Order: sequence, then C-alpha cells, then structure tokens
Amino acid sequence: MKLNEIRDNEGALKQRIRVGRGIGSGKGKTGGRGVKGQTSRAGVAIKGFEGGQMPLYRRLPKRGFNNLFGKDLNEVNLGRIQQAVEAGKLDAKGAVTVEALVAAGVITRQAKDGVKILGVGELKTKLAFEVAGASKSAVAAIEKAGGSVKILAAASQA
Repeated sequence: MKLNEIRDNEGALKQRIRVGRGIGSGKGKTGGRGVKGQTSRAGVAIKGFEGGQMPLYRRLPKRGFNNLFGKDLNEVNLGRIQQAVEAGKLDAKGAVTVEALVAAGVITRQAKDGVKILGVGELKTKLAFEVAGASKSAVAAIEKAGGSVKILAAASQA
C-alpha cells in the first residue's frame, strides 16, 4: 500500500441529495416540500402553532414562583476558606470580606448580593468574618476556632 492508494472505506462518504434538480432525481419538482401551503414556501416559522387551536404551552398552567426580594448569594464552605489561609492567599489577621475572598481567589467572580458561609469542612484559624450570611453550623465552627461573625445588615434585609 502506498500513500496515493489510500481511500475511504466503501460507503463512508455519502453524497448529499441535490434537492429540486429534476424529476429523475427523486427530489425534483416540489423538492420534498409537498404541495402548496405555508410550509412549502420560504420563511416559515410555525413551531408550536396548532392551526388556530390554543397551543399546548398556553393550555398548561404556569408553575413556580419568582421571589422579587430573594437574595442571590455566593456560597463558600469553611474548608475552602481554610485552604486559602494555609496557602497564604487569605490574610488571617484582617477581616474576611467579599473583597478579600475575591482577591484570594476563593470566589471566582464578584459576589452578587453577598457571600454566605456554609459549615462544610473544618476551620482551624481564628478569623473575623464580615459577610451577608452564615449557617448555624458555620457560626458554631467559627466561634469554636476563636473567630467572630458579623452579618452585614444591608445584605440581610430588604
């Protein structure tokens, strides 16, 4: 076998059907669109249209609830914060705020409505937190390590 003898396997390449190229092609005349009507013409967009009948997506009831006052918080676990402290990315002496967490790379993007601390993982370092929220288990673990939690009023209300 030589390089100039290399070919695709038989049937690997299938030629596309050239639509509307004569009756003998099998897809001539109407080009597979049927006869007359809206869908035989160009520019048709009738997905979900049911011939004037109320469409299914409008017959079904709406579901769910969108809370206007809900907060979109970034969640951070204590174990992740401890890793950042051990790696030297987060200063243990200063307050742990949103800006400090972003600078340390604990939060990849700026917090939406603030940060909530969750209690997964172990905290060994004494830290002072200033965040939008913290779970009960997180507060207990922080205070056990000798730290403090200050919940910011602006993020927790309204």
